[in-house]
Amino acid sequence: MTETLSSYAAGVWHTPGSAAGGRAVHDAGTGELLHQVSSEGIDFAAVADHARNTGLPELQKLTFHQRGVILKKLGAHLMERTKDYHEISYTTGTTKRDAFVDIEGGIGTLFTYSGVARRQMPNSTVHLDGGIERLSKNGTFVGRHILTSRQGLALQINAFNFPVWGMLEKFGPMFVAGLPVVVKPATDTAHLTRAVVDDMVGSGLLPDGAIQLISGDVTPLFDQLAEQDAIAFTGSAATARRLAGLDCVTERGTRFFAEADSLNFSLLGPDAGPGTEEFDLFVTGVVEEMTVKAGQKCTAIRRTLVPEAHAEAVGEAIIAKLSTHGVGDPREKSTRLGPVVSDGQRADVLDSIDAILAGGAHLLTGGREESDRLAAEHGGAYVAATVLQADDPWADAVHDIEAFGPVTSIITYSDTEEAVALAARGRGSLVGSVITHDAEFATEFVRRVAPWHGRILVLDRDDAAESTGHGSPLPNLIHGGPGRAGGGEEMGGLRGVEHFMQRTAIQASPDMLTAIGGEWVGGSQRRLGEHPFTKSLNDLRIGDALESEWRTVTLDDIEHFASFTGDTFYAHMDEEAAAANPFFPGRVAHGYLIVSFAAGLFVQPDPGPVLANYGLDALTFITPVSPGDRLKVTLTAKRITPRETDEYGEVRWDAQVVNQDDEPVANYDVLTLVAKEH
Repeated sequence: MTETLSSYAAGVWHTPGSAAGGRAVHDAGTGELLHQVSSEGIDFAAVADHARNTGLPELQKLTFHQRGVILKKLGAHLMERTKDYHEISYTTGTTKRDAFVDIEGGIGTLFTYSGVARRQMPNSTVHLDGGIERLSKNGTFVGRHILTSRQGLALQINAFNFPVWGMLEKFGPMFVAGLPVVVKPATDTAHLTRAVVDDMVGSGLLPDGAIQLISGDVTPLFDQLAEQDAIAFTGSAATARRLAGLDCVTERGTRFFAEADSLNFSLLGPDAGPGTEEFDLFVTGVVEEMTVKAGQKCTAIRRTLVPEAHAEAVGEAIIAKLSTHGVGDPREKSTRLGPVVSDGQRADVLDSIDAILAGGAHLLTGGREESDRLAAEHGGAYVAATVLQADDPWADAVHDIEAFGPVTSIITYSDTEEAVALAARGRGSLVGSVITHDAEFATEFVRRVAPWHGRILVLDRDDAAESTGHGSPLPNLIHGGPGRAGGGEEMGGLRGVEHFMQRTAIQASPDMLTAIGGEWVGGSQRRLGEHPFTKSLNDLRIGDALESEWRTVTLDDIEHFASFTGDTFYAHMDEEAAAANPFFPGRVAHGYLIVSFAAGLFVQPDPGPVLANYGLDALTFITPVSPGDRLKVTLTAKRITPRETDEYGEVRWDAQVVNQDDEPVANYDVLTLVAKEH
């Protein structure tokens, strides 16, 4: 009896009692039947309830830092099991090289988002967005944006080509944002996703309800989604359009984000002719994107844009390089091009190739006949690496039809104007690349095509050694694009987390805004008394403050500082020249002399819980200080951030330096590390 893939729904593993209505999945390389996939029998109302009533409260008990620590541990747990995932991945047609991007790359996003949560967000459940907006004359009414966790679930619907990375690059920011996740993998590769989710659940690291997995049809869940929920989709532009029209999106306000397949380009600059390093980089990049994952990447190069004069040389070079890439069983080390994921996908790719040819292109290598030969030889869903050339660079077919496999079309351009127009003809793409060593050309080209693309790689001899390449989205940067590419923005570091949170403008008094946001706001109350540097992190409170004694700045101080540091700028040393400067009344104190004096006024010299000063932030000099002026500093605990895995935390102090007329002289934040206990 054929096995039916199980789902993890409402806290239990569920296997349909019958494979009726299920879909068969075969080994991409051998054609062997692996299993059936069906979601029959799943109670989708229970799935939604489990996410909202179990997962949501458990997740939102945790601070951003605590969620980040869990992601780090989870990443380490999964990394120990990658060998098992690679064995499964072979059945999807991927070589070990291909699978590394999916498996290790996917797990790597968990580490990235762990760092985002622990280094860029507070140890809290409220994240501040931007600074304070003064809304009234006297400063008693102010505003600020905050980000909080939405009160719903996040459904991710993933494409077949990256069953691990596609899930984890969404799971990371969703988890940090505090949302329980329901994973819907693509049917043909759902068994690899299931293996990873099984280990995620089995790790015991995730709160109950934090993740669920639906193997098979997820359509009934759409009826359960509402205003606080989100759908993040990766796949075809046609499916994205259909999902965007769901009732839950159009009528109930479910957020919808799409990252759709697009006709990405790579452009060879006019300067990068045969014999240049850039020419070789360009050819290598095109071939890599054709062969990695058998070209089944949403970022693959579908349109190869080249100067008319170099078209023949580019075609010959690509074909020559492809001849060195072995085709066959993905388990063999010599294989560089494996099969596509299924016979159905193979048929779609070949039909698209035929449609592009019929629409005004000719075949340079590959195509249906060669693909049939490979399939007969190896017995799987093989498509030959196929290079087409457009007879007319403006023929609609090469810009509208995507062959989602090892296929690219060479398109020629005559000048920069046409290159820009052709790059934009894809009507919105995830990524484009320009290979050139001409900074002037790159600048004009990139600025003009950027509105049509989510990411642009500029590659030349200077960055090639460390470049991650055209087709590799990075978790620190957004992955998405306008127009046909869906309009969404996945990943992007902190931006990816904020994507799944609610931004709210808070208008209140300074004291109220301090309490709500967890960060001291100018104009709110300070507590003077015991020197705050004597308090441990556990005893320190936001608003604890010190008001220093006065110190007079003398001409001798200024001259000594200039001599000692070597900073003899005329404004400090030449009365006549300084007075001629409209910003100064005459000789003035060095800005860093003011900061140094301020430190002397607020520092508590004895050993205590303050372990180190690790920097200043947002330093601004406001009023010049002349010899004879007096200075005073007020230091206030602004933000307190305990570290989850250390015996200390970070304290950000607001420092305000004023003169004898109560005019602001300098404002800045002092950053310190403070022990939790003393």
